[in-house]
Amino acid sequence: MAAREHGGDLDRAITQYGGNRKDWIDLSTGINPYAYPVSNLASSLSSDLLRDLPDQQLIDTAAQSAKNAYQANFSGVPLAGAQQAIQLFPSIIKVGSKKACILHPSYNEYEAQLHKAGWQITYCHHLDEMTGADCAIIANPNNPDGRQFLPTELLELAHSVGTLIIDESFCDLYPHLSVLPLTTEQHQNIIVFRSLGKFYGLAGLRLGFVFSHSKTLNQFASAAGKWAVSAPALAIGADALQDENWRQQTMIKLRHDARRLDRIAHQNGLHLIGGTDLFRLYQCDNAKNIQDKLAGHKIWSRIFSYSENWIRLGIPPDTGWELLERALQS
Repeated sequence: MAAREHGGDLDRAITQYGGNRKDWIDLSTGINPYAYPVSNLASSLSSDLLRDLPDQQLIDTAAQSAKNAYQANFSGVPLAGAQQAIQLFPSIIKVGSKKACILHPSYNEYEAQLHKAGWQITYCHHLDEMTGADCAIIANPNNPDGRQFLPTELLELAHSVGTLIIDESFCDLYPHLSVLPLTTEQHQNIIVFRSLGKFYGLAGLRLGFVFSHSKTLNQFASAAGKWAVSAPALAIGADALQDENWRQQTMIKLRHDARRLDRIAHQNGLHLIGGTDLFRLYQCDNAKNIQDKLAGHKIWSRIFSYSENWIRLGIPPDTGWELLERALQS
């Protein structure tokens, strides 16, 4: 079976262009290069935490931390990243004739997991085209183009679909876009995914949350099984979510760096289409040529099979700006 396209496929870059992992700057993802400083927490990761299975108090603390950080009105269920929620939801939803509608373009794992569970899939470009779907899937902000939707728009859409999936994996940067502060358990057909990997730069930790009606949350918890998330991930995640000062400072830095990336890209013939403060999507004459040019300098980027003119770049680390500028100018 052909591998699905994803950012972060640095192994393919190394196979094709050479070098070792440490030689590369990976800009193919939307993961924060300034990760939450887990090293500061190393002393708190006791041998007990590493040895023992996660207890309920640890799970509840992480869930409460997420509830507070996301200003939700009820607690969610911790999972092994938003990816686990994406893998589980097609089998959990039991509605209608299994007709799903995905806002396009978007993250291709929605399609893959729905296909696996036997759903019929259609694609649309506008919210009003989703009316009548048994399941509608939207990322807010969207990946890869950063398209944004107001929470009120999405709550209105929920009235005209069976189940509304809202992936808020990139919403930490834009808390005003989240539906969580506006939803209650009365919104029984809304399911929201959150990820700790993107904004906090902790994708390897594998921690995310799903929020929905209590019956739906119980189904996710049951499908995920016991101890779906490790004790260290729960402990680190809770600490990160409680650190409001780090969050505010990081939002400011990422906003500044996204604008800096836009200036460099524009100076080198790339035209902004959209994005978030963690990734930028640009229009160019030939995306594959740009990817090859950057790869020659050991910088990996994301291109798309459905558009020969789109290239997505993540935010470089502080040490990567000079090399990126030099590579684009070459």
